[in-house]
Amino acid sequence: MSSKAEKSREPVPYKALLDENHALKNEVESLKASLEEAEELRRAISEGDLDALVLPGPEGKMVFTLDSADYAYRVLVETMNEGTATLAFDGTILYCNRHFAELLRMPLPAIVGTSIYRFIVPDSINTFKAILGRERGKGEINLQAEGGKALPVYLSISLLQTRGFSNAWCLVISDLTEQKRNEEMLANIETARKKEIHHRIKNNLQVISSLLDLQAERFSDRGCIKDSEILEAFRVSQDRVISMALIHEELHEGGEVDALNFSPYLERLAENLLRTYRLGDSSISLNMELEEDIFFDMDTAVPLGLIVNELVSNSLKYAFPGMNKGEIRIKLFSQETGNELNKKEPDGKSSRYTLVVSDNGTGIPDSVDLENPDTLGLQLVSILVDQLDGEMELKRDNGTEFIIKLSTGEKLSNKL
Repeated sequence: MSSKAEKSREPVPYKALLDENHALKNEVESLKASLEEAEELRRAISEGDLDALVLPGPEGKMVFTLDSADYAYRVLVETMNEGTATLAFDGTILYCNRHFAELLRMPLPAIVGTSIYRFIVPDSINTFKAILGRERGKGEINLQAEGGKALPVYLSISLLQTRGFSNAWCLVISDLTEQKRNEEMLANIETARKKEIHHRIKNNLQVISSLLDLQAERFSDRGCIKDSEILEAFRVSQDRVISMALIHEELHEGGEVDALNFSPYLERLAENLLRTYRLGDSSISLNMELEEDIFFDMDTAVPLGLIVNELVSNSLKYAFPGMNKGEIRIKLFSQETGNELNKKEPDGKSSRYTLVVSDNGTGIPDSVDLENPDTLGLQLVSILVDQLDGEMELKRDNGTEFIIKLSTGEKLSNKL
């Protein structure tokens, strides 16, 4: 019977040794592959090439984001020409890039953790909240940089879902300062161009007025037509030209180039007519009640100015024969305010106005029919009122009173 020592020295079969050798070799290869994977993982982590490491967990796969996972994202965000920030639901700034801080002219640590509303100009807060109300909102607002300087920006907002916050927003802002500066420069150039156009038109109309005056002087030397209607026709035509020239002069000298502040224009026009038609020592006075800051565009201002020119001229020529005293009254007001001049409207705008031109003279003859006037001046007034889609009423109590009502929609605007 063999002992245990002898049994342990019994030779192992060759096949068993070969199988064991293969198993060890496979284990070595497996360990070597694992080592190479670990080395590659270490290199990726150290060099920032790894986005995330995925390992199995008890409830399936768990994703562990490493410090290097957002490396590429951070590089992209920090090198953007736009400012970007992440906001919590209440507006707290969770993160912002360097350009965002530069736009606000503040150090980045002083921004993160504060409220975005601290950096929004008060007038833009409602706009900002409206943009937030849309899932992907866009719009222009003004931020407030350090020192109180307003910064115009174009804002784009996207809704995010992040861990720890039920809702968050990603903000991207583009500085519009240069664009706004260029737009303002172009607007100034356009304004200057329009002012130059008005100036040239005014000069041309004044040249026409001077030519009419020179021609009238030539006819005045001829005794046969000295007191005829020819000279009166020259004078009336000259007045009409001057009324249009005054409009372009006001537009050239004023702050507006597309809309005329009509009340100051009416004052100049009426006073100019009064000087032109002043008769001997007669005392004809002007009484003007004009609502302030009524702006008419050219399509309304020119015909309305001609209407006033005709009616005031008629009063000066025909209302006070043989009278040493008289009064011409001009009123202009919005129909919403009535006679309560300069009363502020809730919406600051009106589209309906009333013009009243009256005198306390002898009165217009009953034979005059506004539907079929027999004088060129009243025919012109009737045509111009129709052109403005207006209504005209004539009253003959205690003199003459023309009441013209306009409802021209977008053609009229009140900038109170």
